[in-house]
Amino acid sequence: MEKFQELRDAANKKLQLADHMLTMTYPIVKDPKLLLSVIENLFLAFTYSMSSLLYYEMLFKRIPPFPDNFASKFELFKDKCLKKHNIDNEYPKIIREIKEIIISHKKSPMEFSRNDSLIICNENYRMKTLSANMIHDYMQKAKLFIKNVSTIVSEDEYIFR
Repeated sequence: MEKFQELRDAANKKLQLADHMLTMTYPIVKDPKLLLSVIENLFLAFTYSMSSLLYYEMLFKRIPPFPDNFASKFELFKDKCLKKHNIDNEYPKIIREIKEIIISHKKSPMEFSRNDSLIICNENYRMKTLSANMIHDYMQKAKLFIKNVSTIVSEDEYIFR
């Protein structure tokens, strides 16, 4: 199995995990801290899918080899893949937003729950709210993105069987 296929499958697994946690586990547990795990799995689903497309393009020598880090992949994805594959410009913004949420949580001196939401405070006590509805919107967009990328990378899959 090629690297792009492994990453595509990993993206689908992370998306299923995030979806299950949001739709099945969260309504039962009602712990807003679970939303952090959902958002982290969504971020992984987005990045695995983005990487899948990049490795697919690299396999067919449409893009040069690239460093295996998020920043390089993200810039290459924005520069080379968005227009070529008619991918909506909204997706890089969503990926960046989700990454900022995760980073702000890791740097956060304080977080607390309020009204089924998780509030993340930064050093200046500026607050960022993470709610189930917000993550549900991200989930819907992630599903579309991963479906689009899966369709693109599956076009020539018969070559690798």
